[in-house]
Amino acid sequence: MSQSDTPLLDDLEKGPWPSFVKDMKQAAAKKPAARDLLRQLELSYKEKIGHWKHGGIVGVRGYGGGVIGRYSDRPEDFPNVAEFHTFRVNQPSGWFYTTKALRTLCDVWDKHGSGLTNFHGATGDIILLGAPTGELQATFDDLSANGFDLGGSGSDLRTPSACVGPARCEYACLDSLDICHTITCAYQEQLHRPQFPYKFKIKIAGCPNDCIASIARSDLSIIGTWKGNIRIDADAVRAYAGDSLDIQAEVVDLCPTKAMRYDAAAKSLTIDDAECNRCMHCINLMPKALRPGVEHGATILVGGKAPIVHGALLGWVVVPFMKMEPPYAELKDLIEKTFAWWDENAKMRERLGELIKRQGMGEFLRALDLKPAPQMIVRPRANPYFFWREGEVK
Repeated sequence: MSQSDTPLLDDLEKGPWPSFVKDMKQAAAKKPAARDLLRQLELSYKEKIGHWKHGGIVGVRGYGGGVIGRYSDRPEDFPNVAEFHTFRVNQPSGWFYTTKALRTLCDVWDKHGSGLTNFHGATGDIILLGAPTGELQATFDDLSANGFDLGGSGSDLRTPSACVGPARCEYACLDSLDICHTITCAYQEQLHRPQFPYKFKIKIAGCPNDCIASIARSDLSIIGTWKGNIRIDADAVRAYAGDSLDIQAEVVDLCPTKAMRYDAAAKSLTIDDAECNRCMHCINLMPKALRPGVEHGATILVGGKAPIVHGALLGWVVVPFMKMEPPYAELKDLIEKTFAWWDENAKMRERLGELIKRQGMGEFLRALDLKPAPQMIVRPRANPYFFWREGEVK
């Protein structure tokens, strides 16, 4: 690929940061599809318009999701990307791979596709970019023979994903990896065969830091938390005070609920745990001195999503604390009731959060037989009138 072929893309290679153009050119040295992809992308930059179109449904036998159809609207100019379909491959929990697994994936993709990958897509899947229609089934057969499965796409349960959890993180309050694996295996039907009004995402975070951003990006968010008091190591607090950390200014004054007190003379820290909202700020800054409480579980939130049909929504708390022990029967019961209510009541392309916003949180709680809790309140009531349903009061 000479510079004269793609001057606009060449310009993206300049500067201190790595460029995707360089990676695509490396693939183009071996793959005609990657070469035509570069040429089409150059045209898109020149004309300021995308040249992809959806020309129909493609897939593999027995599956309704996992393959996303993509066609060039200029097949006569770029014949090697006339069909350029995408595979979503279900990632391992926490994105842990062996080198053997990665080599196997790459070998399969070099054999059947463009060789271009995305580790990982926004949902978490392994993304294999660019296969012709005739190679779809063969690609899937090779992936399946090596222990890989497809992820979700379309109006189905999207591939559940989780943070690294207890494998690498000292803050983890639950086994996010095992929960993700269990949920993925339990709901294969909903994952592979689109049957819902729209997409549904489940993400699992090991602690309230929510490194996987589940609150903003998932219809059902499972976040590790604890009951009881934050554990305090008084000697470690004094050690932090003797270092460069200004505990009053950098920890106590930044507590969002003003739940902390620091005695500078005694170098002692106290926490009113009833006021703590588990923001993790103090634990993040003083990990040797502060640790989550002993009794671990999860907070369950629903309704988070990006701004697609309507505006962005953050998740609502619906279960402040749930024990998380295999086989996770209580969690599965909640998920299945949520699926049923949403599937029954949602309009086409209406996410769970949009349905709750339209019908009201009260309808959702009654359908799932959940009791209202203070943690569910977004803001204090502005309306002084409340109308009881018949039969709710004596």
